[in-house]
Amino acid sequence: MDRPSVVTIGVFDGVHVGHQALIRHNLQIAQRFDLESVVVTFEPNPLEVLRPDDAPTRLCELSRRVELIAGLGVELVEVVEFDADLASQTAQEFAQAVLLDRLDARHVVIGHGFRFGNRARGTAETLREAGLAVDEYSLLGDVEPVSSTRIRAAVAAGDVVEAAAMLGRPHEIAGVVVIGEQRGRELGFPTANLEHHRRAAVPADGVYAGAAVLDGVRHPAAISVGTNPTFDGAERTVEAYLLDVDSDLYGRRMRLEFVERLRDTLAFDGVDALVAQMHEDVAVTRRIMG
Repeated sequence: MDRPSVVTIGVFDGVHVGHQALIRHNLQIAQRFDLESVVVTFEPNPLEVLRPDDAPTRLCELSRRVELIAGLGVELVEVVEFDADLASQTAQEFAQAVLLDRLDARHVVIGHGFRFGNRARGTAETLREAGLAVDEYSLLGDVEPVSSTRIRAAVAAGDVVEAAAMLGRPHEIAGVVVIGEQRGRELGFPTANLEHHRRAAVPADGVYAGAAVLDGVRHPAAISVGTNPTFDGAERTVEAYLLDVDSDLYGRRMRLEFVERLRDTLAFDGVDALVAQMHEDVAVTRRIMG
């Protein structure tokens, strides 16, 4: 560390508007007291280690989480591996080893009610006892605080507009384009089949207007989530038809942004009816995405 730091701690899955407000408060303190601004994030989510059957879906992958946090102006994003050894550390041991010894922390900014350490016994008071100045910051919200849990619920219900309001940007999933059934190509709508993280927060089945991000460039896209019931499909897939891209995407990393849900996934009475609806989906997507 070049100089003492102010540290904000959390998983920060999704880096939603509440997280952003917390981190901006960190930056204000860093500027006021000439401290280095640091955000500590855990990978994986502690619940994936402690109670894997209860672990939540992921709103974004680690690399994207770090990118979003750093994009707010933080000087250092410290990724701490959460494993059995860390889980066994007392709150006092964590404060000493990570905050004081590794990060030379003088000030800590945490969300209201933040708990840490073995059996979640660490509190804001534990941090104060370690000699740290502590700011507890309530996360933003309309009726209740914004949370990753609320966002996951909106995504699971297909309400990507509500999710975006809490995230401060469209919900997204990322992965590698892989070879699928290639039916879309036969129908005149070649789609990119996305292989994503197994814990990714995939929206409810349906067709969505959105965007595909390739090498930093956004392309309007009609996105389908579901099992292709017209063809009696069994495997749930995420596929995107990029409106203005006519090139081989296999093997490329792609991020999909879900902007608006257009309709349910339906079983059509024949290919002609399906193709007619796909033309309509593309037209509506083009209007929404401009």
